[in-house]
Amino acid sequence: MAAIHETTATPARIEDPAFFEHDADIEMYDQEDEGLLDEKEQLDEEGRDAPTPAKRPSKLLLWIAINIIATTAIVFINKSIFDDPSFRGAQVSFATFHFIVTFLTLHTVSSARFEFFERKRAALRDILPLAGAMCLNVILPNLSLAYSSITFYQTARVLLTPITALLNYVLYQKTIPRQAVCALVPVCVGVAMVTYFDVRPAASTKGTSFYGVVFALSGVLMSGIYTCWIGYYHQKLQMSSLQLLHNQSLLGAVLLVYLIPFVDTLPVFGEVPLYRWVMIMMVGAACWKPSVHRLTENRAVYAHVSSIFPNSPSSPGLAQ
Repeated sequence: MAAIHETTATPARIEDPAFFEHDADIEMYDQEDEGLLDEKEQLDEEGRDAPTPAKRPSKLLLWIAINIIATTAIVFINKSIFDDPSFRGAQVSFATFHFIVTFLTLHTVSSARFEFFERKRAALRDILPLAGAMCLNVILPNLSLAYSSITFYQTARVLLTPITALLNYVLYQKTIPRQAVCALVPVCVGVAMVTYFDVRPAASTKGTSFYGVVFALSGVLMSGIYTCWIGYYHQKLQMSSLQLLHNQSLLGAVLLVYLIPFVDTLPVFGEVPLYRWVMIMMVGAACWKPSVHRLTENRAVYAHVSSIFPNSPSSPGLAQ
C-alpha cells in the first residue's frame, strides 16, 4: 500500500515587526477620525443653539443717539406747545396722537411687505391694565411738563431708576447690588435740591408750580409701575416688546378718545397758527423714530441693560 503522508498546515510567521506597527497605526487613525466626527457633530449642535451675535457697536450707538435726540426733541417741542394756553388743556388729545402714530408705525412694519416682527393678538382683559398704565405714563408727565420748567421735568424723570428698583423689590423681591443703591442716594438728594430751588417763590426765572411737582412725582411713580409691569407681561403673554406695544398703543388710543370730550378743552383749529401745526407734525416724527429704534436695535439694547441690572425682570421693554 502506498503510504499516505499527512501534512499539517503551519501558520505563516511574519518576521517583520513593522507590519504590526502599521496595523496599530490604522486602528489609531480610525479612532481619531471617529473622535473628530463626534467633536464636529457636537460643535454643529452647539452652533445651532448659540444665540445670534449682537449687532455692531457702531450701529447700536447710532440708533441710541437717534433715540436720545428724538426724545429730547419731544420734550422741548411739547414744552413749547404746552406754553400755548389753547393747547395746555388738550393733554389727552396729545397723548392719543402719540399712540396713533406709534400704532400706525408698528402696524405698517409688521405687515406682509416688511415683516419686521410677527403680529400677535392679546385678549382684551389681559392687555387692558397695561394699556391703562401706559396712558397715565404719558398723560401725567405731559401735565408735569405743562406746569413746570424743563429743568425740573428732566431732573424729576431721573427718579424713575430708584422708583423702579424700589417697586421691583416690593412687588417681585428683585434686588440690586449695594453699590447701585449707594449710587442712587445722591440722585434722590439732587432731585430734592432742584425741586426746592425751582419751586420756591423767590426764583428769578419762571419756575415750577405746586401742580407741576404733584404731576411729576405721580408721573414718575406711574412710569415705575408701568416699567415693572412690562417685564411681568412679557412672561405672562409670551410677547416681545414690539408685540406688546402694538397691542397697547391701539387700545390706549381707543380708551383716550372716549375721555377727550370730558377732560380736554380743544383749541379753535382755525385760529391755530401754521407753525404750531408744523411743531405737532415734528412731534409725530419724533415719536416715529424711537419706534424704529426699537425695531432695529431693541434686543441689543435690552441685553446691555440686563447685563447692568442682572436681577431685573426678564425681557424688559419700555414703551414710551
